[in-house]
Amino acid sequence: MGNVLRGIVAFIPTERCQRFVVGDLKEMPLDCTLDLSCRQLRHFPNRVCVFNELVKLYLSDNHLRSLPPELQRLCKLQLLALDFNCFEEFPLAVCNLSQLNILYLGNNHLSELPPELAKLKELKTLWLEFNCLYAFPTVICKLPNLKTLHLGYNQIHTLPTELGQLEELRSIWLAGNALSEFPAVLLEMHFLEVIDVDRNHIRRFPCLSHLQGLKVIIYDHNPCVNAPVVGEGVRRVGRWADCSDGEDEDGGKAVAEPFVEVKETPQENESKSAEITPDLNDIL
Repeated sequence: MGNVLRGIVAFIPTERCQRFVVGDLKEMPLDCTLDLSCRQLRHFPNRVCVFNELVKLYLSDNHLRSLPPELQRLCKLQLLALDFNCFEEFPLAVCNLSQLNILYLGNNHLSELPPELAKLKELKTLWLEFNCLYAFPTVICKLPNLKTLHLGYNQIHTLPTELGQLEELRSIWLAGNALSEFPAVLLEMHFLEVIDVDRNHIRRFPCLSHLQGLKVIIYDHNPCVNAPVVGEGVRRVGRWADCSDGEDEDGGKAVAEPFVEVKETPQENESKSAEITPDLNDIL
């Protein structure tokens, strides 16, 4: 009943309704972290913007479609989670968060990224999985400190040569896209440690043994006729991964467990008070 009522109230952007949905936000959280995930939010609660010392803000699993310009008041924000929302356009207010390190925008409806994204020079981790990207957003190539890039489960066909400029990039996740060939630019990125091209349309893999930094290559669920040749100690996840490079490729299946990177989530707050469901008339 509480979630149903919260969903109804979230349609009404009055101060009293928002207080019921997000709680009575009066004081800055001691750990500089605010978790407003799973609150049925359809409007960003502007009262959050007074917490200009906030470092982490979780807004996952709501119904947000936009963010107000006032968001830029959170000038010390380093982590922003906006995954599992309803964004059809990238919220431009995010581009003014100059200290942002980690941005989660997976499971939305984004089809492109704005040029203003290049302003996030401190961004290290970007999650954009399960969106509607049909082309690789070249603005990503202007994020000099990016270390982890998640673009899985879009409809990307190719990668631009400019991607090679990201010398800090260590892992790239491209599962569930429309790659018909192994991206040539990745063959020049010797600093990459993790490459995930699982569930694409790649039929033949080039030799990857020259990639000295490579630690993991995930290539399972491709219609490939060969396994990628890799250097010593590199973990392969895919067909024939349990065979040495000199053995016949007899269609054996990989026995290794897949390598998975886990998204950072807020710790559960054990001191949360029990949920109270007031009468709707009292709120309005």
